[in-house]
Amino acid sequence: MRNRFRRGDRGALGELYDAHSQVLYRYALRVTGDWAEAEDVVSATFLEAWRSREKVHPEGDGLRPWLLGIATNVMRRDARARRRRDIALARVPERGLVPDFVDDLVTHLADAEQLRAAHAALARLRRRDREVFTLVVWEGLDYAAAA
Repeated sequence: MRNRFRRGDRGALGELYDAHSQVLYRYALRVTGDWAEAEDVVSATFLEAWRSREKVHPEGDGLRPWLLGIATNVMRRDARARRRRDIALARVPERGLVPDFVDDLVTHLADAEQLRAAHAALARLRRRDREVFTLVVWEGLDYAAAA
């Protein structure tokens, strides 16, 4: 299988995956403590193994140690990238809290709905009654001032 894999035989890659993916997954899970990250490590390991298949020595024992070495390097690379990202994010100044506008939006929508309903009801009144209503109720005038 080693030579088939080196030559780019996709069937050999499948066999390699079937033989070692669970071992790599358990190893990555123990190191990272995150099942999703462990799955990513396994995927990246086999991708890197496929890309560097020509580096596999034609003679030797199984490929498990080689794959575990690739997985270790993948996890180191990912940890370095996380550290660099965290350092970069720590340099970004805090913008403060972004206000939650949902309550204002809901209130605005409810107000708009009530206003539409009021306009529909007012449209059924005579013009004079509508004017009195708007002056007294909405503008807060007393009856004498509205008259």
